[in-house]
Amino acid sequence: MSPPPERTPGYGAGTGAERGGRAAGPVPKGGSQPAPTGHALERALGLDLPLLQAGMGGVAGPDLCAAVSRAGAGGTLALYKEPPDRIRELVAAVATATTRPFGVNLVPEVTDPATCRAQLRAALERLPDHGFVTFFGLPPPEAARTVVRTGHPLVIQIGSVQDAGRALRLGAGVLVLQGMEAGGHLLGAMTGPQLLREVRARHPRAVLAVAGGIATGADLAAARRRGADGAVAGTLFVPTDESDAHPLFKRRVVEASARDTVVTGLYDIGWPDRPHRVLRNALTADATRRPAVFIASARVGARRVPVPRYSAAAPSAGTEGRIEEMAMYCGRSCAGVTGRHPVASVVERFRREYEAAEPPRDRFAEGEAWTTRSSR
Repeated sequence: MSPPPERTPGYGAGTGAERGGRAAGPVPKGGSQPAPTGHALERALGLDLPLLQAGMGGVAGPDLCAAVSRAGAGGTLALYKEPPDRIRELVAAVATATTRPFGVNLVPEVTDPATCRAQLRAALERLPDHGFVTFFGLPPPEAARTVVRTGHPLVIQIGSVQDAGRALRLGAGVLVLQGMEAGGHLLGAMTGPQLLREVRARHPRAVLAVAGGIATGADLAAARRRGADGAVAGTLFVPTDESDAHPLFKRRVVEASARDTVVTGLYDIGWPDRPHRVLRNALTADATRRPAVFIASARVGARRVPVPRYSAAAPSAGTEGRIEEMAMYCGRSCAGVTGRHPVASVVERFRREYEAAEPPRDRFAEGEAWTTRSSR
């Protein structure tokens, strides 16, 4: 299969290090861009609100992605381990449901390089010109070059200062800085505020969004005051009406507080060697590991597939079995998630909170959450 056609340099062209955001035209050779201020993330991705929805496997399907984008934020479609034919269908479904920008999310570390390339090609075949591509972790250089060459904004999520520099050299136009507060698989061992401070000091012109600890507009405002251009939220969107999460998963997130989450390495079948933050359950309380027998089945397209105990798969609406033993990824921001609502109302409330946030404080304590509301 031939690669997608290149687009004329200009809107979205150049590398992240050159742009510092989505450029209105080619970056002059030898010129410099000012440090991003104001609406850098919105300009980079074409958003109304500097908020991205995380590309959560088993949760972020076409309905959620399209609803978030229609609301003016950045919806992201989880493609995780989807085969190319299924990827084409999913991306086309979102493109039909919204005319607003949205992203596709790939996870290179759970696929081999050939599969990652095939997934990316399939996504780009259906992704509208205003779409963006996000990678969880550093992508292979060839994949990064493909995205940059086609003109789609490249978004890379990282968890360390060193990987921030590597991602910018790969051409990232936006960096997502994941802190330890985040739900799901963790890319580093720093808190969000710590990581933001160090990356901003080293890369003052980069467009930076923080992930972890974001559930309210006040959280976003606090992150902006620390130097972020925007934020990524995952846990906030798990219980929404359009989410593909299983009903028990949704209920548990709404009922949870930060102390109900734990970082563990238990759910490693299908995604080894990566710690993850989940809701506590009987398995996380066990002193010994139980047999990895099949405990559930999940619907994948038209098929049903067995799910072993300790699978990395999150329970979706079509999952049946011992749901309470599965990985329910949840960040410490769950304290700010208060109910199950449509995406439109969640984003509208978030927008109002953001616009009404208090004036900036002079200093924040080291290691403090973005706001006290999300650290209950």
